[in-house]
Amino acid sequence: MKAALPQAAPERAFHSPGYNNSTDSCSFFNCCFCCIFSLIFQILCALVVVVGLAVLIFWLLFRPNPVTFHVNDASLTRFDRPFTNDTLYYHLALNMTIRNSNRRIGIYYDQIEVQALYAGQIFGTTSVPGFYLGHKETEYLNPVFDGQSLVVLQGEDWSKFDMERQLENFSINIKLYLEVRLKMLLFTTPKYKPGIDCDLKVPLDSKGGVSGYFESQRCDFVWKR
Repeated sequence: MKAALPQAAPERAFHSPGYNNSTDSCSFFNCCFCCIFSLIFQILCALVVVVGLAVLIFWLLFRPNPVTFHVNDASLTRFDRPFTNDTLYYHLALNMTIRNSNRRIGIYYDQIEVQALYAGQIFGTTSVPGFYLGHKETEYLNPVFDGQSLVVLQGEDWSKFDMERQLENFSINIKLYLEVRLKMLLFTTPKYKPGIDCDLKVPLDSKGGVSGYFESQRCDFVWKR
């Protein structure tokens, strides 16, 4: 019988000291990613809680009330087109009030632009000087529109105009475009630009007597104009 030949020893793999198994490496990075994600999530939750508490404290301290705009009176002494074209002649004077009923919030009105419209078309524009409206204060505005303007209306709109001229009572829309800042204690907010919209029925008094009674109208507040 022949003697069995000795078997070669299996080869052994040798690695440098810095070598890491791929599975261990993946586990390490996954663990780091989870820790970072958990930290970011905790920070975001803390920010949400802090902001929520700040808003709640602000509301409890200031409890802001809406600022109200009213058109108390309107005098329309001319509103016609003496010629058969699109030129409108007008004279409209308004008496308006702005009421700030807040106890701890003041308002800077840096700019106020007032537009008068008929059937969606602008026929007059004016501006009001800026002012500061303090706590529990009321400001009176008296914008006046006087002159002539090219107003391009469709046939139905002119028919409505002729009908309202016979009734001596016109549907006029007033829009205010504002630039305001709020003052709370020593803090003043950046400017923002809300709008005000007033739908009016204005009687004509071109004959020296009022053809109807003007009812005071509260205007709508529009956050984004």
